[in-house]
Amino acid sequence: MIKILYFASVRERLNKSEETMELPADINTVAKLVALLAAKNPDFEKLNKGGQPLLVSVNQTVADGSASLVENDEVAFFPPMTGG
Repeated sequence: MIKILYFASVRERLNKSEETMELPADINTVAKLVALLAAKNPDFEKLNKGGQPLLVSVNQTVADGSASLVENDEVAFFPPMTGG
């Protein structure tokens, strides 16, 4: 199982703050998880298209698509940060 957390506008768009899921054997990177979530949920896919892609952390460390995933990981998705 992995725990997936959604923050800010991502949470609002998906209408959920978290979920858990069995990690399929072939889903071993963040990029593969993103592709799986996008295939399962058109709203998630829309969040990653167009402007800047979502930011991701694995076990509270900022990660990119090549980051490895294993059982019991916590993956968080949040919108790109802006400053001013």
